[in-house]
Amino acid sequence: MFHSLSDPTRLAIVKRLAVEEARVSDLVSELALAQSTVSAHMACLRDCGLVAGRAQGRSVYYSLSRPEVLELLAQAEALLAVTGKSDSVCCTYVRDAKQQSLPGGCDA
Repeated sequence: MFHSLSDPTRLAIVKRLAVEEARVSDLVSELALAQSTVSAHMACLRDCGLVAGRAQGRSVYYSLSRPEVLELLAQAEALLAVTGKSDSVCCTYVRDAKQQSLPGGCDA
């Protein structure tokens, strides 16, 4: 699970899915990445049990299957801040993910 969260792109996907479900094509356009790249990252997150897909017609809508991951990331950020390593965190996580600016990666 920690490996799946070690990549900035996967963190950006988790951050985005915390707000609302999305299709791979939505993530491709919002994150400006290749479809194959997003699909590979989604496979990693799915294999770790962090995202789940819901089929609707010919589309699959992905969402966080474990919203507790946001609390884990918030706690990790708090720990890094206390140890003086806050610059090691790529994205900022808060309890209410809807307050976050949307995507584009970690600089969003």
